[in-house]
Amino acid sequence: MKINAAVTREIKTPYIIEEVELAPPKAGEVLVKIAASGMCHTDEMILNGEMRSPFLPIVLGHEGSGIVTEVGPGVRGFKAGDRVCLSISYCGECPSCLSARPYACEESGRLNFGGRAYDNTTRLSKDGVELASFFGQSSFATYSVVHENNLVLVPDGIDLALTAPLGCGIQTGAGTVLNFLKPAPGSSIVVSGCGAVGMSALMAAKICGCSTIIAVDVVDSRLQTALELGATHVVNAREVNTVEAVMEITKGRGVSHAADCSGRSETTRATLNCTGYFGVCAVVGAGQELTINVGGELSGRHRILAGITEGHSRPKQFIPQLMDFIMEGRFPLDKIVKYYDFEDINTAREDSRTGGTLKPILLMK
Repeated sequence: MKINAAVTREIKTPYIIEEVELAPPKAGEVLVKIAASGMCHTDEMILNGEMRSPFLPIVLGHEGSGIVTEVGPGVRGFKAGDRVCLSISYCGECPSCLSARPYACEESGRLNFGGRAYDNTTRLSKDGVELASFFGQSSFATYSVVHENNLVLVPDGIDLALTAPLGCGIQTGAGTVLNFLKPAPGSSIVVSGCGAVGMSALMAAKICGCSTIIAVDVVDSRLQTALELGATHVVNAREVNTVEAVMEITKGRGVSHAADCSGRSETTRATLNCTGYFGVCAVVGAGQELTINVGGELSGRHRILAGITEGHSRPKQFIPQLMDFIMEGRFPLDKIVKYYDFEDINTAREDSRTGGTLKPILLMK
């Protein structure tokens, strides 16, 4: 079938919306009419050549939501007309998946970044030339063929478009706190990097009942938003020494938990050193090389430094939990999103890149 998709043919170029061909779903797959797609920093890193890219041309996008319109052979649990949110690809068969850790799937690299579907074939093409897929979604398009593993049912009572970014960035930030750090009520936390992932971690910390929530960023407008979302203190790392500021706030003890969502090695090190004895610091997403003094900054203070992917989430269980929080008013995601027409994808990209928008969501027609 003919669909419209934002095609990337070369890195460091604008998105170009083209008419392309989408093959029908095969076994275990469904056809989804995309309603909306969040834009994530991972898309931008691929587009800029900062991450290992599948072959080009490619259709990016990995935070989709929409309506199932066709079901392939063998699919269970989904039918035409279902509202769905699209999340990460995982095989469901490796030791990690079988132990309920799909975020650590041994096939994750191939399934999410390899440019092909589960069966190593492609569904997208243009004039007979294959187009690579992304995260098993390629949701920067009007339709997508998606494996049932990627699908999460969306209940009535929540805006379908608002659920789109739950599939990656939002579950990454919130899951890091709710699934990994698990701070007890009354505990303290630092969140460094107040983009969409960091804001999600911050909102999750409030849900956990943290009494001290310190947001760290270099943009005052983001810090103001952090206060509105539940931060008790903010630190502008461009104006003051982050570690000294946090130690002053905590009377020299440091925080018990920390989430570094910055992707910057110097920020990771500072965030780790904001924790006190037995502190736990989670590093979220792609980062850079890091040098620390293991004795003085880690083992000497009995700290834990952990790398987290996708918020240690089991999407089919965790995303519905986030939807409940949204509908209950406990996770005000609407305060950090901005909607754009699909045709304005390059404007949305620029607004996100310059910090004008925390989480762009594209609306398909």
